[in-house]
Amino acid sequence: MHDDRRTVEGRLTRFVRTWLEPATYRAFQPLEITRWVAPGEPVPFATATAQEFSPVEQGAFWGAAWGTTWFRVQGSVPVDWAADDDVAVELLLDLGFTADRPGFQCEGLVYHPDGTILKGLNPLSAYVPWDPARRGAGIDIFIEGASNPDVAGSYDFHPTDLGLKDTAGDVELYSLGRMGVALRDVTIWELRQDIGVLAGLMEQLPLDSPRRHRILRGIERMLDTLDPDAVSSTAGEARAILAPLLADRAVASSHRVTATGHAHIDSAWLWPARETERKCARTFSNAIALLDENPDFVFAASSAQQYAWVKRSQPELFERIKERVTSGRFVPVGGMWVESDTMMPSGESLVRQFVFGKRFFLQEFGVETEEVWLPDSFGYSAALPQIAKAAGNRWLLTQKLSWNRTNPMPHHTFQWEGIDGSRIFTHFPPVDTYISELSPAELLHAERNFRESGVADRSLVPFGWGDGGGGPTREILAAGERARDLDGLPRVSFGSPREFFEAAEADYPDAPSWHGEMYLELHRGIFTSQLRAKQGNRRSEGLLREAELWAATAAVRVNADYPADALRDAWEQVLLLQFHDILPGSSIAWVYSDAAESYARVRESLEGIIRDSLRALAGEGSTPLVANASPSAVGDVAALSVAERPEVLAPVGLVEDGAGGITMDNGLIKARLDPDGSLTSLIGDGGGRNAITPGGSGNRLVLHRDTPNEWDAWDIDEHYRRNAEVLRPAPGSVSWGVREDGVAFVGTRIAFGGSTIVQTHELAPGAVRLDIVYDIEWRERQKLLKLYMDLDVHAERFAAESQFGHVYRPTFVNTSWEAARFEVCAHRWVHVQEPGYGVAVVNDSTYGHSVVTEERAGGGRATVIGLSLVRAPLFPDPEADQGRHRLRVAIVPDATIDDAVDQAYEVTLPPRPLLGDHGVEPLIDVGRGAVIDAVKLAEDGSGDVVVRIHEHRGSRATVELRPRFASTPAVAVDLLERPLSEGECMIEDGRIELRPFQLVTLRFRRTGADHATRPSL
Repeated sequence: MHDDRRTVEGRLTRFVRTWLEPATYRAFQPLEITRWVAPGEPVPFATATAQEFSPVEQGAFWGAAWGTTWFRVQGSVPVDWAADDDVAVELLLDLGFTADRPGFQCEGLVYHPDGTILKGLNPLSAYVPWDPARRGAGIDIFIEGASNPDVAGSYDFHPTDLGLKDTAGDVELYSLGRMGVALRDVTIWELRQDIGVLAGLMEQLPLDSPRRHRILRGIERMLDTLDPDAVSSTAGEARAILAPLLADRAVASSHRVTATGHAHIDSAWLWPARETERKCARTFSNAIALLDENPDFVFAASSAQQYAWVKRSQPELFERIKERVTSGRFVPVGGMWVESDTMMPSGESLVRQFVFGKRFFLQEFGVETEEVWLPDSFGYSAALPQIAKAAGNRWLLTQKLSWNRTNPMPHHTFQWEGIDGSRIFTHFPPVDTYISELSPAELLHAERNFRESGVADRSLVPFGWGDGGGGPTREILAAGERARDLDGLPRVSFGSPREFFEAAEADYPDAPSWHGEMYLELHRGIFTSQLRAKQGNRRSEGLLREAELWAATAAVRVNADYPADALRDAWEQVLLLQFHDILPGSSIAWVYSDAAESYARVRESLEGIIRDSLRALAGEGSTPLVANASPSAVGDVAALSVAERPEVLAPVGLVEDGAGGITMDNGLIKARLDPDGSLTSLIGDGGGRNAITPGGSGNRLVLHRDTPNEWDAWDIDEHYRRNAEVLRPAPGSVSWGVREDGVAFVGTRIAFGGSTIVQTHELAPGAVRLDIVYDIEWRERQKLLKLYMDLDVHAERFAAESQFGHVYRPTFVNTSWEAARFEVCAHRWVHVQEPGYGVAVVNDSTYGHSVVTEERAGGGRATVIGLSLVRAPLFPDPEADQGRHRLRVAIVPDATIDDAVDQAYEVTLPPRPLLGDHGVEPLIDVGRGAVIDAVKLAEDGSGDVVVRIHEHRGSRATVELRPRFASTPAVAVDLLERPLSEGECMIEDGRIELRPFQLVTLRFRRTGADHATRPSL
């Protein structure tokens, strides 16, 4: 009688664990180990190996958190260990790995004494192949051991001090495992791989499947043949029994999988960026070792920044990467500087992600990547298709949307259409992971889950461990080899993303479309966490705009040197900090300490460029001037120009009424605050209409309990709304007055818990907006501070600024898709409108917003705009957002989209006062039909002027280009500043017809030194 299924499976598990695994290595001989502990940060190989090493034994503890310990391992291969087809000599190097979870514990990098990197070490790849015929019988290697702590633990999200080196402690975390030379039995190892695939397939097949029963009986016969007392001598016969089961071919209609080796390495997350640099070296060297052993294997890696790190710190390894890139086996993908967040960076930042990434790959490898590779970013902006296409990309891959908690995406292969109508062929791998092991369970999930079944039959599976886990392993490759054409599984082929996309696009020319943003129904807290990082990004983006504009203007007007290197360095720092675990606020404290230093360096550098450029342009006199880097005029100061500083207008009127309320009035705006500081009236210049709903408030601060179910820094869960405390100022805390510059202010002070908020309302002479400035001393934990504005506008949708335009979202909830969008991203403004009247809300620091229609008692209704100002998550940084913050918000009544754009620039990029001799004319004018996003010199050093514009209203527009310097006619170029093919963008007589939200980059070749007469003041 045959054993039943469970008996056979239990027997198999026991046999593998008890006999096969121990027999995989026939022999083991320990090696001599010595060590040297680096006293601080990591040091280069040459520095470390010149030190005096001390003996250490197996079992010794080593490695305080974030430390580096160098080990030297020496000995020899026994003379009778000749490697042949049946055995392989390997070094087994166990640093004391604590679990089979690579990337979140200690790691190592193995060097030859000449400095050549051999391979990385992690718990799933703790070996180094050693061929005595090639390397010699003598063994001498160095290991750079990184004692990184497991910050995540079991993802219980408890606060931890491990995220900062100064608080992580000096306890040694790891106990040194065995290190020696071993003889691997290749036949037994291969048998284990055979069993893994067949047993995994058997588990996935239906209980009544004949194929399942054949595999079950085959495994049963194999177990009967394999002798526990002579595993090595019977393993070959055992493999022969399983061979026919592995030879059964897949049916012709099987799903087709392109398996692409990959290692998703977060550029910083639960470790600092300096550690990512070393993780890249470990992972890339592992990939090269596997490429050398497996001729069909293809490894893809994104992020030019990571290649740049390897080039800087490991030039010999970088040269080997270049060789494999040339052969098409090591494949750069993505074409971005890092795998950035795509929701919060400005349009120009996303442009530069592609410009810097693609230029690096072109310059270093001669390769132009054409696929956007963003498996793990937290949502995807509706502006991305246009930006990606304008950078020369054809395809896009993402995986993260499989994390949606409410609504699954309806497609896996589709055309994604952006706000301007641009489309990009997009794939969302149905395997639902980007760290696949090519297991039968995963492959069959991809086949069963594929939503385009019946009209398409191809998907991509990214496989390999990320985050320092070393990427693919030889076990994963063995699983893929066995799944190439195996009955019961999809057909698997190793290949590059390009090979997949070309085949998928050809097979599926009529793919369905998805229009607009791809919103991740999870991780909504990332628009608010780590406020200082958000502010650093927003302010750096503004400074970069100013620095490029004035430096380019100085280069054209007065032949000043253009600081290309300094600008490039600043951009690279800012682009790195837009990585999808840095800017979103989901990294450890060390990352944000580094970020603060980087933003400070960027600010200092760019302020110096701006200062020097304006001095060269305007002279060093004493006339009060103002530089306006905004794309629209501010008062009498034209866009992109320097002009005489306007005279101060009459002070704003400020009156206390009999009821104790205070009214501010500058002739354009009238605002009234109640005695308790509540903003109850805001009237613009458009007919006396109050923007605030009756009985509502325009400045209601609410403290919410913020305890997400998991993923602290990442998530805001909908239940936060059910725990709300309205914050009110203490009696008698309202103060008011008029400053020397004529600005009226009304301030209130609110104290709660251990925190205080000073809320100051400011109305400037001539302003069309009311500013509210928040000085916050924040000492809360697991709380969310929101500012709500109750607006008397009947709006079924609201506009939220996005890159190069805006997106509309509903204010009502009719569907599960709308319900899931209870917290969304907007850049500097949101706008609500009914026919004939609108209100804009502008900010200088905030990305997280909520906008809903609320019914009020008595039948009234309000459109309520909520801005998430600051949070206090405990993991992974228990001190996140603690301390002092300053933010600015503004309300613009009776506002159009144009007003929202203009005021957003005034708030985030205010005119810059300076002293000089004379004004400066703008380099170019395009009128009100478009917004000028960037003015710079060309990346190739030619001195050509590059201008980027976009249509901002969402309507068609005609733009007249009016350059004010000697040049040839403008040429439309792509984002890499290469001429577009005929018909892609027509310029006739200096005019361009723009479609809604169209992005256009223009290149002007200067025809001579431009010394136009400077206007007198």
